[in-house]
Amino acid sequence: MVNLSKIELTKKGQSINLSKSQNQGIGEILVNLNWNQQTPKPSGGFLSSLFGTKSKGGIDLDLGCLYELTNGEKSCVQALGNTFGNLHYPPFIALDGDDRTGLISGGENLRINGDKVKEIKRVLVYAFIYEGIANWSEADGIVTINYGTGPSIEVRLNEHRNGKNMCAIAMIENVNNETFKVERLVEYFSGHKDMDKAYKWGLSWRTGQK
Repeated sequence: MVNLSKIELTKKGQSINLSKSQNQGIGEILVNLNWNQQTPKPSGGFLSSLFGTKSKGGIDLDLGCLYELTNGEKSCVQALGNTFGNLHYPPFIALDGDDRTGLISGGENLRINGDKVKEIKRVLVYAFIYEGIANWSEADGIVTINYGTGPSIEVRLNEHRNGKNMCAIAMIENVNNETFKVERLVEYFSGHKDMDKAYKWGLSWRTGQK
């Protein structure tokens, strides 16, 4: 049975256009990142527990995006560097906050003002591991895109490339200034610079901190 309330993009390059009614625009597009924060199994045996040695663990998985506006402006929205954006003014994209643990049930949310579709050329949604081992298979991440006039769109980060801390998840592109196309990517990179180069964004990158 087909679930019309949810569409899962399972293959690389698979895409779907956001639908909109005649009486209303696209409205707010909510991009949610959620993941499982699994507690690492203790290692080192009796002596480790006796002397209080703790194994390093815990993944800080962050949601962000590169954006390009139709006027040529390009930049990013992410917690790293405290560039949280703005929903009502350029870039019309805003990050709610930063979940350092993955234990918050709401995860991390990136909001896109779909009513400003004519102002937005493309948005590259990504996640990166800011702290912890780059183990995507344990993180078990999922991105869900919700908007008012159509079904939820899901992209699971299930094509794991452990050891690389950056994942380009989906490309959201302007279609004739009327709607957006959402395309599954799930490509892994060593960092922002490599991902930028792959998708020809052309930004200058430097090391940042939260």
